[in-house]
Amino acid sequence: MKVAVFLFSLVLFVGSFLMFAYAGTVGGIGAGAMFLGGILLVSAAFAIPFHLLEKFD
Repeated sequence: MKVAVFLFSLVLFVGSFLMFAYAGTVGGIGAGAMFLGGILLVSAAFAIPFHLLEKFD
């Protein structure tokens, strides 16, 4: 379970790089939407492990 959550977070994190990279190629309001989507993906990629994985003492 821990590995699956980590891999899912890693995929989201790498996917956010793609969103940031392709935001410059899209014109108009789509560029802002893709950039915002990249920010949201990075936020989710960092939040998921902190909230779903158990804490170690």
